[in-house]
Amino acid sequence: MSASRTNFSDPAMRDASARNPAQSLSVQWTALQDAAAAVAAMAGLAPERTSAQIRNFPALIKDAGGWRFELAEQTIADLTAMMQPGVTALLAVNARGQDAKVPALTLWHEFHRARTAVLGLVPDTGTLGPRRSA
Repeated sequence: MSASRTNFSDPAMRDASARNPAQSLSVQWTALQDAAAAVAAMAGLAPERTSAQIRNFPALIKDAGGWRFELAEQTIADLTAMMQPGVTALLAVNARGQDAKVPALTLWHEFHRARTAVLGLVPDTGTLGPRRSA
């Protein structure tokens, strides 16, 4: 199985970071989703349908701002630090012709739990829209 390698050190990521932290977060988030899709494929999982919550996360967390945005930035950096060597190792195992299904599934579960936690940073808006106070 051949999986494309996500380049986490892409110059576009560095340039975006220098210009706009929210744009950098969006680029990193997209790269993480791409890496997770490759890990899921190596684990033998069906492709994940991208929910609106996952797709819109960068914009939603930017709107939340403050400590939530800062924590999201840190968590996404941590996820990147976890996924980069994980994907590299899985590709190496796969290149040797060995079965990478079990380690890929383990990495996928770790990523999924961490992603669920970071998605929880976006405050619920409910059916009446965002909370407003006088």
